[in-house]
Amino acid sequence: MNFRLLLLLCLLTSFYSNLNAQEGKKISPYLFGLFFEDINYAADGGLYAEMVQNRSFEYSPSDTPEWHPLTSWSYVTQVFSYGKLDIETNNPINTNNPHYAVLNIEHIGTRATGPESDIPQNKGTPGVGIQNTGYDGMVVKAGETYNFTIFAKQLSNNPISIHVSLQDSNGKILGENNIEVNTKDWKKYTTTLTPSVNSDSSSLMLLATSKGKLAIDVVSLFPQNTFKNRKNGLRADLAQLLADMKPSFVRFPGGCLTHGEGVGNMYRWKNTVGPIEQRIEQKNLWGYHQTGGLGYFEYFQFCEDIGAIPLPVLPAAVSCQNSGGTWRVGGTGQQALPMEDMQDYIQDVLDLVEWANGPINSKWGSIRANAGHPEPFNLEFIGIGNEDKMTPEFEERFNMIVSAVKAKYPEISLIGTSGPFSDGEDFEKGWEIADVNNIPLVDEHYYKQPEWFLSNLDRYDSYDRKKPGVYLGEYASWGNKLKNAIAEAAYMTTLERNADIVKMASYAPLLAKKDHTQWTTDMIFFDNKTYCLTPNYHVQKMFSTNYGDIYYKNIIATGKDTTLSASCLKDSKTGDIILKMVNTSTEFKQMKVNLNKFKNLPLDAKQIVLTGNAEAENTLENPDTIKPIESKIEIGKSFTYQAPPTSLTVIRIKQKP
Repeated sequence: MNFRLLLLLCLLTSFYSNLNAQEGKKISPYLFGLFFEDINYAADGGLYAEMVQNRSFEYSPSDTPEWHPLTSWSYVTQVFSYGKLDIETNNPINTNNPHYAVLNIEHIGTRATGPESDIPQNKGTPGVGIQNTGYDGMVVKAGETYNFTIFAKQLSNNPISIHVSLQDSNGKILGENNIEVNTKDWKKYTTTLTPSVNSDSSSLMLLATSKGKLAIDVVSLFPQNTFKNRKNGLRADLAQLLADMKPSFVRFPGGCLTHGEGVGNMYRWKNTVGPIEQRIEQKNLWGYHQTGGLGYFEYFQFCEDIGAIPLPVLPAAVSCQNSGGTWRVGGTGQQALPMEDMQDYIQDVLDLVEWANGPINSKWGSIRANAGHPEPFNLEFIGIGNEDKMTPEFEERFNMIVSAVKAKYPEISLIGTSGPFSDGEDFEKGWEIADVNNIPLVDEHYYKQPEWFLSNLDRYDSYDRKKPGVYLGEYASWGNKLKNAIAEAAYMTTLERNADIVKMASYAPLLAKKDHTQWTTDMIFFDNKTYCLTPNYHVQKMFSTNYGDIYYKNIIATGKDTTLSASCLKDSKTGDIILKMVNTSTEFKQMKVNLNKFKNLPLDAKQIVLTGNAEAENTLENPDTIKPIESKIEIGKSFTYQAPPTSLTVIRIKQKP
């Protein structure tokens, strides 16, 4: 190739590069993701498919004052049988799991045949045992299989038979099987139960039917039909709702849960990997208990199953400033890990990278491989800290952690934190610390009234592009009415407009169980049987499943009408042009669309419209009051769109080959 031709090619390449830059702006490929925290019973009793509550007898008054190791369990004797139930700690399966139940079956009764044959004490199978009601009862379906497991050992000489059954609220047996405890060492026993009928309020019964004494622990019941049929897996319907959103990333395990209530309650990832009988359970900062059954392995596996980037957030070696009842009143409860413990803690952070990405012959990589995942999880991001109070203790420990990770794993992108609010002293200090440390992203959090979002649509327009990028880790408007969701939609169009600096965003919180909510504004509400998708969920899904990697300005004209917002994206993989148009007013409004700069567009397209009464919301009883409607729409190179009141419209236009 001669020099003149080479120069011409360079000039042409430069010309078209500049032309493309003028026409469209490359934006973050992973803007919309999910924020998961075990708040509102989102994990145990929720997304985590375990049906037995307090399976390891580790509940205690430190979780909730009225709780104890036998919470959710009841002692049962049938047909004139009797014995004794105790909780012991002297010889557990593992020191991480100290409590276990001991059943002493002193007498197995005989069913009466005379005048006493009709009394309640003469009903059922003779035996002594325990019964678990699960999380507000267990929902079982006829013909589906449920996997039962238990750890047990003989404390007497002879094997002991256990009748395992699912029963309805009237004591009718729905499905049953038997196991025999036949060794004096802890052993895992398994069987399956297949109910004959549906039941929304069943319970699990373990009934020893022969005399003797035995210890039992980690009593577990899982539907065989978990998400992707994973063992120790996730509730299939809830997990599928999240997968349907096609999130680019999943943040876990929180939230305030991450740094905990006091340094002893910080979330330690190492406590949540390995066999479930060896994991360390602890108090949940939100006022209940967390088993750790949904732990780091399960989080990473779920991300892989749905094609999302894992985004673990680790404590910055300080606890939540709202510890000890100081919630949102200045944050005076922060505790810092003693400096003499910092090197061990920093090693824990480094070990996470080895566990996620290391080869199978490394120490922590082998632990991942032994759990069933020899391939690396390809961890790219780690968050350090969560909306912390910017104290000197925080700053010192944050700097130490960041320095160590950068030195050993420079390929890992770290995410800093800017406190719990959209501005103020902690916010400014958090950004300053991140800037000094050259952190790629800073995590911003804020919950606001819908009016705030509509008054701050230009928030990120003026952010300095030379400074760290933004991860909007927690945000929502206060409420789950349509008007809240549409205000968020308007704001999300500005996130797309600024997705060269706003790299990630996630609505929070994600899940909330009926009658167990600590936070009233959430994306998905559920009970044991069904769920309710809020208008906020529909907005998030409409954005995340209709995203692109190039942003175009001046495609949709809204004039000076502040009730209208819009964005235009292109998906380079498919060539699709995606229009998003938001009308926050209660009247029909017009927007003018000009597509002349795009070539080979068909004259028909798909549209999805979310609209309705601004004050309307979905409930578990009426889940479809507000839902998106999909249809075809005919368009032209230029057209006027009539936006319905209080609405989000997504129009997706495919390019011709």
